[in-house]
Amino acid sequence: MFIYLNGRLVEDRDACVSVYDHGFLYGDGIYETMRAYDGKVFMLDRHIERLERSASLVRLKLPDTAVIRDAVYGVINANDLRSAYVRVTVSRGKGPVGLDPALCPEPTVVVIAENFAGYPEKYFSEGVRLIIAATRRNSVAALDPKIKSLNFLNNILAKIEAKDRNAYEAIMLNLEGFIAEGTVSNIFFVKDGALCTPALEVGVLDGITRELVVSVAEKDGIRIKEGRFLPEDIYSASEVFFTNTTSEIMPVSSVDEASFPVGMLTGRLRMLYRDEVNRLIRESV
Repeated sequence: MFIYLNGRLVEDRDACVSVYDHGFLYGDGIYETMRAYDGKVFMLDRHIERLERSASLVRLKLPDTAVIRDAVYGVINANDLRSAYVRVTVSRGKGPVGLDPALCPEPTVVVIAENFAGYPEKYFSEGVRLIIAATRRNSVAALDPKIKSLNFLNNILAKIEAKDRNAYEAIMLNLEGFIAEGTVSNIFFVKDGALCTPALEVGVLDGITRELVVSVAEKDGIRIKEGRFLPEDIYSASEVFFTNTTSEIMPVSSVDEASFPVGMLTGRLRMLYRDEVNRLIRESV
């Protein structure tokens, strides 16, 4: 398997990063994950735009957009992939021990592309189990959720809670106790005829899949409610699902002790979302 590393395609066994890289030492870096359908990366420009936003917020130098785009497709083509998971990682780079970003003259840029085989069909037909974690989402005042940071320890602790309780994913609350997001996902639920999702100001990443789901739902005449929701709101919902790049729309069968069917609205949104993906892929260059 080939990896893009700092301007070169190398075999995965040769894709080595220094132990002095500040991504390794401090989690100082950013990333984006994407999906390729039929060899075309879905919403690549939007993902690069968000990567550039993260870089700007942490004052990290990025290669030109064209270089990133070429690197992504270079890895996909080198590995002869059609359906693929793609991750672009940019760290502060190699430098002496210390927090000062000026210690690192050049960033480390890595692009990984792997075959994406999908998820078991029973996940979509039966739903998956979630919990609400005791680990809280980082405060917006401490870490801007617009930054897709390599420092994921907060989310990992919540994921450990999920595994300890035999759940697939964990929902994290913000410091005020409002529903924020999953460890790697945005949360949606249906209540009183509306499609509800936590507002961005609660402290969530503006997921690209989240954005598209809201768009297709609005076009279909579904009422959207973005706001501040408590755990009781999701416990009393009629349907629940989460979204991210790889899962697209994943139905949820339970949150803690509350159970939910894989409902009609979730099924319709999955169909509308996939139709929109197919349209955008057909129209992409």
